[in-house]
Amino acid sequence: MSTIREMTIEDYEKSFLLWSQIEGLVLSDADSKPNIESYLHRNKGFCFVCEAEDKIIGTILAGHDGRRGFIYHLAVNPNYRKQSIGQRLVDSSLSQLRELGIEKCHIFVLENNDVGHSFWTAAGWEKRSGFFVYSKTP
Repeated sequence: MSTIREMTIEDYEKSFLLWSQIEGLVLSDADSKPNIESYLHRNKGFCFVCEAEDKIIGTILAGHDGRRGFIYHLAVNPNYRKQSIGQRLVDSSLSQLRELGIEKCHIFVLENNDVGHSFWTAAGWEKRSGFFVYSKTP
């Protein structure tokens, strides 16, 4: 039996281990413990973990900019997939966003992440086109 609860910084090491094992999930300096702690503080109530057998088997980071929600690091241990864990995590975050009146949410999926594309498509998310994402390190 798995349980979903709000993520805390005490979950960082186990979450980072899971993220590092997920194909298609790219980690960067933005995923350092201090940065994740800051993210959790700014987005309290939107980030969750799923636990089973005393280990973290799923995560989701979510937040908003006041008008749109954003999801990062939805990850489920491959040994626990096909049990609706990913959908339960997404539903938990979206529910919290809706309570604030945030009615649209985005996720960025790498072009070659076939598992991610399959999940989001099956979950009814619409693939957007017509724009590019630009990034810059300040």
